[in-house]
Amino acid sequence: MSTTVQSWRPAWEPLTPRGVGAFAGASLGRLLLIQLLVASLVAASVVWFLERGWFPVVRSAIHELPLEGELSGGQLDWHGETPVQLAGNRFLGFAVDLYHSGRLGRESHLQVEFGREDLRVYSLLGYDIIDYPPGRKMAFNRTELEPRWGAWEPFIAVGAAMFTVAGLMVSWTALATIYFVPVWVISFLENRDLNLAQSWRLAGATMMPGALFLVAGLAGYRLGWIDLIQFAAVWGLHFVIGWIYLLIGPLFCPRSAGVKKAKANPFVEPEKKEDA
Repeated sequence: MSTTVQSWRPAWEPLTPRGVGAFAGASLGRLLLIQLLVASLVAASVVWFLERGWFPVVRSAIHELPLEGELSGGQLDWHGETPVQLAGNRFLGFAVDLYHSGRLGRESHLQVEFGREDLRVYSLLGYDIIDYPPGRKMAFNRTELEPRWGAWEPFIAVGAAMFTVAGLMVSWTALATIYFVPVWVISFLENRDLNLAQSWRLAGATMMPGALFLVAGLAGYRLGWIDLIQFAAVWGLHFVIGWIYLLIGPLFCPRSAGVKKAKANPFVEPEKKEDA
């Protein structure tokens, strides 16, 4: 494999096409380090959303529960009014409607409604019905659930962060193993002369710009700058951004040293310069 005419740029930023292309010439350790930093940023944005958007609603809903109540024998033993909205914001809501009468407004993007015999989760896509387990007994009162949630909330946040980081690293590795083939083909056609390992590293770097775009979208959704449908569009676009970088990333890699200038046609007489 021939060497390249230009030297590789330092790989440190996964935002611009030139910055992404530089990861083809970087070490595997450098790529994994930057991927880990980006994945950690995504995880931090997820935890921030949970802490500000969902967890306060859960705490408020538990605080509104009666002192007594439980799920037993596949039914909810409820000692309060029905229907009643326990807590909610535009992201998440909790309500008790024993007969699912539909008398409560469902303004939250995700509404959890407890009925007598089942739980219904409403969203823009419709609703799912989850039957209560007949053989289990679970607390459904403020006395027991408040201390339990207080103990489990930090672990849920840490678990969400770890799951996000691990999920992104695994998925990026799997996608790079698929995407490196078109990267290698494009680099070959454009005389970039990347080997398979360099093509794989470049493919792995192309997912990071989309992930950063998704972080911005999640922040915009949490702050109310975009609605749920627009955030869904952001989610879809973050895949498209990766594909765009996949196509143009090889174009920002150094050219092959084996590429030579086109020779003049020996069968065509060169034009003579006119005398001044």
